[in-house]
Amino acid sequence: MEMRIPLSSPDIDEDDIAGVVSVLRSSRLSLGPMLGSFEQAVAEYLGITHAVAVSSGTAGLHLALLALGVGTGDEVIVPSFTFIAAANAIRYVGAQPVFVDIDASTLNLDPERVESSITARTRALLIVHTFGVPAEMDSLMQLAKRHGLLVIEDACEAIGAEYKGRRLGTFGDAGTFAFYPNKQITTGEGGMVVARDGDVAASIRSLRNQGRRKGDSWFEHSDLGYNYRISEMNCALGLSQLKRIDKILERRAAVAEEYDVLLRGSSELTLPPLSLPDRIISWFVYVVRLNARFSAAQRDVIRNSLVANGIGCGRYFAPIHLQPSYRSILLEKLHLPVTESEAERTLALPFFNHLTKAQVMEVAENLLGALHP
Repeated sequence: MEMRIPLSSPDIDEDDIAGVVSVLRSSRLSLGPMLGSFEQAVAEYLGITHAVAVSSGTAGLHLALLALGVGTGDEVIVPSFTFIAAANAIRYVGAQPVFVDIDASTLNLDPERVESSITARTRALLIVHTFGVPAEMDSLMQLAKRHGLLVIEDACEAIGAEYKGRRLGTFGDAGTFAFYPNKQITTGEGGMVVARDGDVAASIRSLRNQGRRKGDSWFEHSDLGYNYRISEMNCALGLSQLKRIDKILERRAAVAEEYDVLLRGSSELTLPPLSLPDRIISWFVYVVRLNARFSAAQRDVIRNSLVANGIGCGRYFAPIHLQPSYRSILLEKLHLPVTESEAERTLALPFFNHLTKAQVMEVAENLLGALHP
């Protein structure tokens, strides 16, 4: 069923289209000049030395873990309240995801619970900046340093977000970004891995392109690699989008403020914070939480009511540790009370750059009406 007001929608303008068309008129559709230009532009925007474009955020997480040497026998701490790709990438390299509960205010990893989950086998923290809200990086980085752990930042939902004046993705040993069509900026499909260390970046470049190191010929493969390349068309679109990222992020913040004005009076809802001390949020989605009296079934009734009126909405996220593909690998039944409680009551509302004030008002009116039928 097509929604009158979709949950998300990419923001594509004529310059974006012209950039992609210019590539199609050229003779280089892969591994061409747009790739390098896009990587350099992202690195400069983030203030980091190395950026490597890949086919998706998931591919970026996989390659970051591989390049940092995470593998069989290692444990990686990760939230369960996130998209499943974060945990899947850990399993791709043969490591064990260790799910840790979240802080109820930010929905990010709770540093105190992280510390109590560290064992002799813990190799890395995979820190997710959920919904574009910066995690508590000071505490988490101090934990990592104290225990000698690697840090991978999953900033796939958080391009442009900042913690104490520093852009996310640049704190850890590697950071990953994603550019799916529902993200702040899009390449259609695509992702980026960033790193400070040149050797790590070189490994990722090799691994994304069938294991070819710099200097290898097309049929020479120094590493066991993958086809995680990204096309020139994707890069051209990303490069064009990045040029107006500031305006895009400003508009998304404005939409969040419009929702806040209309919904803040409801005692039935917990709204996402518009701001947090020392942090700049990059608005990926607008997720409200129904108050504790609501069950998951009641949340779904409300969701279905909005959908019946042509308004797209969804739940973010289904806890990974409760997914069928993870229950079978967990050594014992895991209970994460904050994750499970919050996940049952989340509702993502339509959220994208071109959402109009009239549409925001319609969504808010329908939601408030569904809460009080």
